[in-house]
Amino acid sequence: MPDLVGYTREGAVATIAMDDGKANVMSQNMIRELTAALAQAETDRAVVVLTGRPRLFSAGYDLAMFGRDPEEVVRTLRAGGELVHRLLSFPYPVIAACAGHAIAQGAFVLLATDVRFGVAGDFKIGLNEVAIGLTIPHYGVETARHRLTAPGFDRAAGTGALFAPGEARDLGFLDVVAEDEDALRSGVYAEAERLAGLDMVAHLGTKTRVRAAVLEAVRSGIDTEFGV
Repeated sequence: MPDLVGYTREGAVATIAMDDGKANVMSQNMIRELTAALAQAETDRAVVVLTGRPRLFSAGYDLAMFGRDPEEVVRTLRAGGELVHRLLSFPYPVIAACAGHAIAQGAFVLLATDVRFGVAGDFKIGLNEVAIGLTIPHYGVETARHRLTAPGFDRAAGTGALFAPGEARDLGFLDVVAEDEDALRSGVYAEAERLAGLDMVAHLGTKTRVRAAVLEAVRSGIDTEFGV
């Protein structure tokens, strides 16, 4: 099986690229490889750029999974929650380079990063769980609550609406919307170089304080919903 996640490093910046050749589904294998890549970035003490395929960050979980073994569903959702918690608490800055769609679990991963870049285009970002018959897991609710505007959180979580990049930025899914992929790349790596100059002890200490409530809520949600 080919790798689902690529890892490259230039100086103080590591790029973690998701590419399963299709929808960048958040399978257990994808999550396992992302977790391993984050471990490598932590060892390298690197600022992380997390990206996907052209026109697609991630479409979330494989919907077919929800019709299979319930234990597989629980294992996968727990792994997805652990990935979100890992990103929220990662000791170095993480930038998302979202060059297209980010839906459901893909959007939760996006929301868990520190700085989120998108690109203008015919793309959709959001939480469509209620539109496809799923209840958002507790870890997703808490992550969205932490990052979205209050009206944006209520609308996105409760209606299943998907948003174009500009509106997604207004609601809090994105921080920056670049005009094209070249501008996306240049903006992302300029920000990565800036973040590489931070005092990382102060970064982690501050991140831990700022996110104490959401980290506790995400951890509690994972353990309560999916078992310790």
